[in-house]
Amino acid sequence: MKSVGLIVEYNPLHNGHKLHFALAKKMTGADACVAVMSGNFLQRGEPAIVSKWARTEMALRLGVDLVIELPTLFATSNAELFAHGAVSLLDRIGVVDTLCFGSECGDISWMKQAAQLLAHEAPEFSHLLKAGLRDGLPYPKAYAEAAHTYLTDHGIHGAALDQPNNILGFNYLLSLARLNSKIVPVTIQRQKAGYHQETITDEQIASATALRKILTEQQQNIEAVTGYVPRATVDVLQRERLSGRCPMTWENFAHPLFHRLLQLTAQELATYHEVEEGMEYRLLESARRSKTVAQMITSAKSKRYTQNRIQRMLLNVLLDVKKEQISAFNLRHGASYARVLGFSQKGRELLQQAKQKSAIPLYTNVRDGLHPMLDVDIRSSALYRLAHSTQIEQPFLEEYRRIPLQITPE
Repeated sequence: MKSVGLIVEYNPLHNGHKLHFALAKKMTGADACVAVMSGNFLQRGEPAIVSKWARTEMALRLGVDLVIELPTLFATSNAELFAHGAVSLLDRIGVVDTLCFGSECGDISWMKQAAQLLAHEAPEFSHLLKAGLRDGLPYPKAYAEAAHTYLTDHGIHGAALDQPNNILGFNYLLSLARLNSKIVPVTIQRQKAGYHQETITDEQIASATALRKILTEQQQNIEAVTGYVPRATVDVLQRERLSGRCPMTWENFAHPLFHRLLQLTAQELATYHEVEEGMEYRLLESARRSKTVAQMITSAKSKRYTQNRIQRMLLNVLLDVKKEQISAFNLRHGASYARVLGFSQKGRELLQQAKQKSAIPLYTNVRDGLHPMLDVDIRSSALYRLAHSTQIEQPFLEEYRRIPLQITPE
């Protein structure tokens, strides 16, 4: 069975994702689709608008055959580690032939060349990157400028690493190169709605950013997004809203976040992952002067530290992820287990093949002691459930009870 891999958040799943899914299968000739999907907290350092289980249902009803959870520590990391965690999962389960991702450029040739050159950073590139950081540039911009200069000097022109999907796509190829993976990458050009675009300019395609804005500003009107998402997404969003589980935003976590921050000293805060260069003082001052999480983020961000970077810092505080823990896990090694969230009938067959070929364990049920990184996923899911507006009984145990969703595509 030939399968294509997708790396997704589906926050929420919309018509652009539906188009990408269809084109991915068509371009690769795949019989089945495997999606690595972020859990309840995402790469921008924010909670998903609905739970990973709700988004898994959206994916399966779309036609995805096997959904695997990207561990929380990868899902909430910078683009390089996010990509490496996801690509290493697809590579190590042993049943994925191709990887299809969206990009602004729609051109994979320069990405392949760039990935081969930068897979192992040369001293010249490292010098350029450090120079940009010394000038106060945020890391993504410093990396993009250093890469542009270095690649141009090596005859690779037109490398656009200042756009979000291009950045992720390039990091996927970096990871494939570093893993010496046999997975073949292909890309589809993103059209009609930019990654960060908050306004809607097309009758059927809107960015997830724009849709989340509608869902948070018009909480009683899920139908407002009907024209931009598959019917299954509307059904799931409506059910989650009626159950008090949609939309989930940072403000749902305001009390536990402020409670933790206001108990910490600056020295204690500095032990958390990504809190560095004196940001502990800025975060504490922002926490003391803010009434909402949004105010705190706006107050703390700067030219050097973007909103996403600040959000990831706060998420590490919320989830109690410290530098020593990250160091012990060594994320650059990649994924060391695969948690299955759902599958179709075809996905069940694929899962059986994966159990024979996978280089890492595949978990369909969780229990204590399977893997210390999985413990972070379980703890994060419990915290996410506690933030629902409705009372949830035994949120910590819920993750132990859940088995993969089994849904036939519509």
